[in-house]
Amino acid sequence: MDFDQRVIEEFRANNGHVGGTFEGASLVLLTTVDARTGKPHTTPAGYLRDGDRHLVFGSPARRPRPPDWYHDILADPHLTVELGTEEGAVKPFAARAVVLEGEERDRCWELRCSRDPGFRAHAGQAEQAERPVPVVALHLLDLAGNPERNRMIGQQLILHHRDLRAELHRARAAIDRVLAGEPAPEPEADLAAGMRRHCLTFCYALRAHHLQEEGTFTAFEKQFPHLVPAVTRLRREHAVVERALAEFEALVGGAAEGLPGDPADAEKLRAELDRLVTGLEEHFAYEERHLLPALGTPPPS
Repeated sequence: MDFDQRVIEEFRANNGHVGGTFEGASLVLLTTVDARTGKPHTTPAGYLRDGDRHLVFGSPARRPRPPDWYHDILADPHLTVELGTEEGAVKPFAARAVVLEGEERDRCWELRCSRDPGFRAHAGQAEQAERPVPVVALHLLDLAGNPERNRMIGQQLILHHRDLRAELHRARAAIDRVLAGEPAPEPEADLAAGMRRHCLTFCYALRAHHLQEEGTFTAFEKQFPHLVPAVTRLRREHAVVERALAEFEALVGGAAEGLPGDPADAEKLRAELDRLVTGLEEHFAYEERHLLPALGTPPPS
């Protein structure tokens, strides 16, 4: 287990508190979608509270460039933030990242350094090299008082479900091409590699969607207490899907070792994919039926 993963597990087990190097530090977990691969990944980061915002800093930490999560939020500013809570357990929150600039960025940078003088020495090399450390404000999702924004969130949910169905169709079609012995479509040079890519793309997209929803569910539970039973069911279903995703990704990973070039192995992949998505349409429909009305968005017909 690498260093970051140990920190993540300790953070989640201790309501956001981590010992050792981070003893007493204010930490947050950032889950972003990799701008190159689409795969979600989680990173611990120090933060500073600034009113309703949480400020995080793209310190290069002895690297020549800002951290990966910063490049991810430039491509997609929506992410999931995990924080310790007064309830005694870490919770996920949907958030929107805004990169600060100009005087506001400089004010927040100086505020961070004044709270922790050691931070300037740790991250200041980038400043001295005329590469200002990025300062990012995280705005946690609040469903109160903005009906138009809520309707947009509802429409986005419908679009995400539609996109996931399209990714699933592409993954199934790629497997079926292997089973039929068809030639690889342009621009794919290798049929098996194309199948693996489509399957992983679907897995990553589904995982990213569910991770973002977990943060949105926290806002639903706060704003719409009557929906807590529905959200609880959806969280349970996410956990079931996550276990199936892990097993399917492990099987797809065997593709790199030559697994799916054989039609029999492709048949196994197809069966496992079908098992993975069993009940997914029902899950989507239940979610749309219960959550969309609260957002002022009619469920799709």
